[in-house]
Amino acid sequence: MSINGTLVAQAIVFALLVLFTMKLVWPPIVAALDERAGKIADGLAAADKAKSELSSANKRVEAELAKSRTETAARLADAERRGQTIVEEAKVKAMEEGNKIIAAAKAEAEQQTIKAREVLREQVAALAVKGAEQILRKEVNAGVHAELLGRLKTEL
Repeated sequence: MSINGTLVAQAIVFALLVLFTMKLVWPPIVAALDERAGKIADGLAAADKAKSELSSANKRVEAELAKSRTETAARLADAERRGQTIVEEAKVKAMEEGNKIIAAAKAEAEQQTIKAREVLREQVAALAVKGAEQILRKEVNAGVHAELLGRLKTEL
């Protein structure tokens, strides 16, 4: 055979191989590639969807965190106000109790002054009786009486 015949035969075999490949081999490969491309596209779409869902979830989480922060701040402020109210009530009660104690102390002091006055009256009465006894023991003399009364005044 000649080289031209060999080349033609090889060209025909090559054409048959290309035709065989295009009809039987190529379609499953293309289908597999298309399927793979579809899966990749679906995976990318799912990733984009998940990314957007994650972003919206992060926004919701941030909103909830902000809400909880404001609620916490409000509760702390409320607790602080309650604490101040309790402190003010305690101050008022303490003042009332202090006023009661002061009133009781004043009443006790008043009673003690009354007792002291009674004791002083008894002592003055005893001194008056003693002075009268001394006057009556001595003879009746105006100068002596005046002197005794002066001493009695100084003792009182």
